[in-house]
Amino acid sequence: MSQAPEKFTFDTEFDAGGGVAFQAPRPKRLVPAEEVEQIRQAAFAEGQAQAMATIAAQQAQALQGIAAACGQALPRLAEVAHEHRVGSAGLALACARAIADAALERFPQAPLQAALTALAREIEAQPRLVVSAEPALAEGLQTVLDETARGLGFEGAIVVKPEGAFGPNAFTLDFGDGAASFDPAAAAERVTQALEAALAAEGLHAEPLIPGSES
Repeated sequence: MSQAPEKFTFDTEFDAGGGVAFQAPRPKRLVPAEEVEQIRQAAFAEGQAQAMATIAAQQAQALQGIAAACGQALPRLAEVAHEHRVGSAGLALACARAIADAALERFPQAPLQAALTALAREIEAQPRLVVSAEPALAEGLQTVLDETARGLGFEGAIVVKPEGAFGPNAFTLDFGDGAASFDPAAAAERVTQALEAALAAEGLHAEPLIPGSES
């Protein structure tokens, strides 16, 4: 025995003009609270991940900008540091010269006495010591040197000869087997040249003024 065919119904019916004449109401779907919470958490996690990715990209871009700026600034910083070292060295030399000039003006005979003391072993067996000095220094030098020589046990003769070609406070000691000389101006020039050569060799490759700034 065959069953009677079921009547098919349309959810939406249209009228002759093509408009909606009837639309069956859609059944409402009830979503459990647990599922709603899961959806909320998933959406929050996805949004948080996207936000963190955006922040990370912005940070990377900012770091690239900082690195580029540092790359442009560090060479100039090295130049400034080198200029600072050169200026400091020049100032130190100027101060040293001023101090040395003041000391020589107050104690002009001190370097010669110190040289005589340093050469005591070399001159002790010599019969004569010839001291050539610029005229201002040679004046009154004989007595001072005689006293210094006696204190060192030197029994030879000391001859002081004024020498007009010498610069201020310059002198030469001639003791037969050898000689020693001192010229403050020449010594200062040698120190200056050595310092300038060291700074030139060092150039822009010196230790950084701020530790760690080279990395």
